[in-house]
Amino acid sequence: MAIKIDKEIVSYAIKKAEGAEEEQTSGLEQMHESLKRPEVLMGSTYKIKTPLSDHALYVTINDVILNPDTEHARRIPFEVFINSKNMEHFQWVTALTRVISAVFRKGGDVAFLTEELKQVFDPQGGYFKKGGRFMPSLVAEIGEAIESHLKSIGIIQEEELSDPHMALIAEKRKAALDGAANAENSAFPPGSQLCMKCNVQAMMLMDGCLTCLNCGESKCS
Repeated sequence: MAIKIDKEIVSYAIKKAEGAEEEQTSGLEQMHESLKRPEVLMGSTYKIKTPLSDHALYVTINDVILNPDTEHARRIPFEVFINSKNMEHFQWVTALTRVISAVFRKGGDVAFLTEELKQVFDPQGGYFKKGGRFMPSLVAEIGEAIESHLKSIGIIQEEELSDPHMALIAEKRKAALDGAANAENSAFPPGSQLCMKCNVQAMMLMDGCLTCLNCGESKCS
């Protein structure tokens, strides 16, 4: 149908067809099982030293860059390797690396892996790391290393407490330490319970509610 234009044309714009933007997004390269491994991958290595062994564990995570040189470029984990001089855990460590690498290459949301690994408890008991943080198992510590990596490449967004919340925690911690005997060398009051969210022995009964003086976790919220 012809349209008569009575006024002078001063500007124009091209109207995008419906679904064109979605089509452009859907054309982006995504992680999938058939993605061929590049010759070179970017990687990061995390050292894990535990009181359970004289030898450290080294967790290496290699990433692939999807849609390079575009505004949609993303760094995605592709594979993981775990090495140590201690051969005691060789069998299950090898199995774990293969399973985790397979999940990485499957694509989709891989953040759930960290929570699953961090919930593994050693039946013989965990251990406390330097600074008083409790680690329920070696598997959980591997999960923390992977979580740190996913945070560094932007897949997991770290939750930050608000300034008023942080100030309240600091106030409660100071009050508890001031009222506790022999607490000069402790970051948290003696008798604090283990917080199951951050694994720090910093859970105290404050104002009738168990509250973590390290991460702010509260049983009343």
